[in-house]
Amino acid sequence: MVNDMISDMLTRIRNANLAKHQMVQIPSTKMTKHIANVLKEEGFISQFEEVGESLKNYVLISLKYKEKNKRPIITELKRISKPGLRVYANHKELPKVLGGIGIAIISTSEGIMTDKSARQRGLGGEVLCYIW
Repeated sequence: MVNDMISDMLTRIRNANLAKHQMVQIPSTKMTKHIANVLKEEGFISQFEEVGESLKNYVLISLKYKEKNKRPIITELKRISKPGLRVYANHKELPKVLGGIGIAIISTSEGIMTDKSARQRGLGGEVLCYIW
């Protein structure tokens, strides 16, 4: 049993990118589905779908690569808030990743969203991870 599903998800995506896999399989939870949805909206992945096998459900994520040299769109994934040390920020203190090139995924009272969306809505929350 994995205690930190977000770290597990980020590690699986990172490993699949390094191995240049087209698809990656992640255990399905509400959190992983919401994070995958944010990644799709921001253009880091091409698509995702939930598939079920009897008792276990998985999210299949289709990774994106640049056409010319097959380099992954996702350069780096970094977990910020961990189970042992939670990191929170109000809407004025939300981080900008690489000056706005990357995104920070924030867990707010209105759901999982990017730092830009949270800033526009005036929401703070837990800073889950940085992706660029």
